Amino acid sequence: MSLLEMLDQLGNHGQKAPESAVNESLRNCLRDALYRQLPSSRIAELLRSDPERAKREVAAVLEQISAEAPYRQLTYSDCLRLLQQVTDLVIGLGPIEELLRDESVTEIMVNGPENVFYERAGKLYASPLSFADEAQLRSVIDRIVGPLGRRVDESNPMVSARLPQGHRVNVVIPPLAPDGTVLTIRKFRTQAFTLDELVSIGSINEDIANLLHEAVLTRQNIVVSGGTGSGKTTLLNAMSVEIPAGERIITIEDAAELCFTSHPHVVRLEARMRSAEGTGEVTIRDLVINALRMRPDRIVVGECRGAEALDMLQAMNTGHDGSLTTLHANSPSEVMARLVMMCRYGMDLPVSVLNEQIASAFDLIVHLERHADGVRRVTQICRYNGDSDGSRLKRLVEWQKDGSGYIWCQDNEEAV
Repeated sequence: MSLLEMLDQLGNHGQKAPESAVNESLRNCLRDALYRQLPSSRIAELLRSDPERAKREVAAVLEQISAEAPYRQLTYSDCLRLLQQVTDLVIGLGPIEELLRDESVTEIMVNGPENVFYERAGKLYASPLSFADEAQLRSVIDRIVGPLGRRVDESNPMVSARLPQGHRVNVVIPPLAPDGTVLTIRKFRTQAFTLDELVSIGSINEDIANLLHEAVLTRQNIVVSGGTGSGKTTLLNAMSVEIPAGERIITIEDAAELCFTSHPHVVRLEARMRSAEGTGEVTIRDLVINALRMRPDRIVVGECRGAEALDMLQAMNTGHDGSLTTLHANSPSEVMARLVMMCRYGMDLPVSVLNEQIASAFDLIVHLERHADGVRRVTQICRYNGDSDGSRLKRLVEWQKDGSGYIWCQDNEEAV
């Protein structure tokens, strides 16, 4: 088995080589020997044009070098660990590469080169991993944003991007982050959760799953609300899996995160930030307007956060039923106010008019919360009653605060 095959096998199973006190000087010597045979400029060029070829060439050179002294004195596990570290440093994301390989890790947070945290099962943990210095951390960030045509520097100190796997990346550098560069990576599964899987992990029960399934099949317009990290995108993806195969889906996102691996007819659109020269920006609103000319059966907007909400309402009220979106809100009753505010970014219409448009456009609000034990759960499902009174939001289902389960509300109780 070649070195590349061994490292790939470890990575595919979310594993790493056994921990050992590998000498840092050996790692630096191996890296320097690699660069002498395969210059860093050549590696960078290969990573831009053909990442797989870059991996093969780096693995071949490392395998050749490691067969020489002093690396032959290392045990098999120490040698494999050393080779993995150098491979991660040269063509991966350095120390955090093993966290990326770990499928149980859902978010990685780097607060300066020495402080790395991660989330697993909804809870935060400190990691023993660290970057050597600020320069190494910035080099990893350049490796992420460079292929996407973006850059991060003093003139552009914040950037959002995504990794090839679809993971969401956010970067903030000094002087906005005075304690050092902040890198946040939110990981997403390569295969979307299904409603049945959400039942198995306790996010919903079977009755809720059946309700959401029927809502998607009957082309209800649904907004998924909740706070940051509450599982909105995960639930949106799970509901999207239920869309029949004969329909044309157009997804619109700030950074492409939704996963449609099984649906045969999906068109993915992704917004574009303005360039360093201040040109070329394409907003989500631009994409929503353009999507209406692309014969969509369903429009799925990853997140409504601005004037595009007005165009979504117009689409839903003019025949594009079955559309799905998410937005940040602390409760279902806040959704109406948030939508009104966002719509007024696009056009200064009377609040009563917007309330009526919203009530007639959206059929269901599905609200999620992340609980203290890390579980992300649907806590309320509500519907609009079709009039212009934003307070007339009716609860259908609610999670009991004492944790005893769901109750189906009687006589269409008003949401709070």
